[in-house]
Parts: sequence; structure tokens; C-alpha cells
Amino acid sequence: MTQPVQIRRVSDSPPTIASVNLEWLPLLASALTAAERGWPVIPLHPGSKRPAGHAERACPRTGRCTGGHRTPEERATTDPELIHAAWAHRPYNVGIATGPAGLLVIDLDPVKSEEPEGAPDGATSLQALCERAAQVLPDTYRVRTARGEHLYFTAPTGVRLKCSVDRLGPHIDTRAWGGYVVAPGSTTPDGAYEIACDAPVAELPGWLAVLLTQPDRPAPVPVRVHDGTRAARVALERECAVIAAATDGGRNSTLHKSACKVARFVAWGDLPRDVAEQAIQGAGEATGLPPAECRTTIRSALDWVIAHATPREAA
Repeated sequence: MTQPVQIRRVSDSPPTIASVNLEWLPLLASALTAAERGWPVIPLHPGSKRPAGHAERACPRTGRCTGGHRTPEERATTDPELIHAAWAHRPYNVGIATGPAGLLVIDLDPVKSEEPEGAPDGATSLQALCERAAQVLPDTYRVRTARGEHLYFTAPTGVRLKCSVDRLGPHIDTRAWGGYVVAPGSTTPDGAYEIACDAPVAELPGWLAVLLTQPDRPAPVPVRVHDGTRAARVALERECAVIAAATDGGRNSTLHKSACKVARFVAWGDLPRDVAEQAIQGAGEATGLPPAECRTTIRSALDWVIAHATPREAA
């Protein structure tokens, strides 16, 4: 049987002694290292990414929750005595509360099994984002996760960034206020979390901060077309959905390609031009493209396809 080790903390108050299993020491060390950096930590269930403690729906409203349920973010701490006490009790994984830590962590995830072949993973999406912006990310502290990678940045002052999902691109999430990340030293059934680059934590580049603080796009309104043949209506609705799902760097090109596809039905007389223009315009604006840019792109695509339609196609 593994023997416990005694850890003593020296403070102004009487020494606190916690009995910690030797096998749990890496987890305790991870929690203390994060706390020394000023990053508040929370215990996660052993072998899991779920915070320990009760959920809000099961809150007893007693003890630390007497004044109301305290979220994991609110319970996060840098107090070594509390950390010793927690990790002496169980081999908790370690969570870092990113908001209170002043961090913005970019979480790069893999492609899901149900996605089509060739779909970009988080690392590929981030590289494409940097190329479109003509920017290079600075070296920073990185953690290899069980399925991807975490890139740590210090959050900009005066801005309360929140977590995001796919805002920067497919499989790129961010963790800030309202979230947490699993710290290195932790292990889940998918694998271990390990330091990939122990560089100092860099400041979040300004161009990324701008992308994360821009107003959210308006939710696209599903297109329902009543004029034209059934095939033309289905094609227009499908292409509007494709346009609305386009990412920042490919919005205009996607708009042009989809408008060209719909233009064939206009050329064939299966769909009124004004109906096609109105629907595609709405889908383009839903991506955040300026109205004038949408109109120019749509008219260019429709004019070219209609002018070059062969007699057989137009018949």
C-alpha cells in the first residue's frame, strides 16, 4: 500500500498538516503551481472534466452557499491551505478558472467522427484564420490536451471576455469568464493533459481581441420561397443556408458561388430574379457582410450567369 506523505504549510497561523497520497502529489503540485501564478483553481472529479461539488439545482443553500449557490468560478481559490485540504481528500483533477485568472485560453478541438472527410480541425482552422488576417501568433504557454491543445493568453485589461464556441472558426473555442480549463497533470479517459510549451503567457493579440468583441451576427432567418418551381425553391433555400454558415474569410466567395448556382434557375425561367436577389441578400447580410457588398456580388453573379446561359440551358 502506498504510504501517505505529510505536507506542512508554514504561515502566521498554526501549521496545517494534510495527509496526501504519494500518487496524488502531481495533481497537488499542479494545483499549487497554478495558484502560484495567480490562477484560481477548482477541483474536478477524479479522471473527469466535471467540477466537483453540487450543481445549482441540488444546492442546499447552506454552508458556503448560505447566501446563494456559488458557481465553480466563484469557488476557485489560490489559497494553499484550501488546496492542500482538497487534494488530501481525493485525487481531483485540476481546473483553472480562466476569468478570475485573467486568462483567455484558445481551445483547439479535433474533428468529430460524424463530420465529412476533409473537415478542418481546430489547429487547421486557426492557421487559416491567421493566414487570412496576415498575422502570426506569438509564442505562449501551451498545454497538450487529451484531444487537442490549449493556447494560454492574458486577457486584455478593461474587457470582460466571455467563453465562445466556434466564433473564431470551426473547432476553435475560447475559455474566459464563465469557464475553466483542465490544467496539466490531469488525466481523463481520453488521455493526459501535459505542458507542450512552457513559454511565458503572451498577451492576447489585439486582432483576436477585436474578433472576440465584435457584436454577434444576427441569427439567419430560414428562407421559405413560394415563387418558382419546386426544384428552384429547394435550391435557393439550400444555397441561402450555405451562405449563412460561411465563416469570415470565405463569406464573399461563398456568396458569389451560391448566387451563381441559383442564377441558373433564374436564367431558365424557373425562379423570379427579384425573389432570388431578396433571399440571397438576406442570407449574405446575416453573415455580417455590408448590404452594398452583398448587392454588388449578387448582381454580378446573376448578370454573368444569365448572360452566358446557352440556348439549351435557357430553354
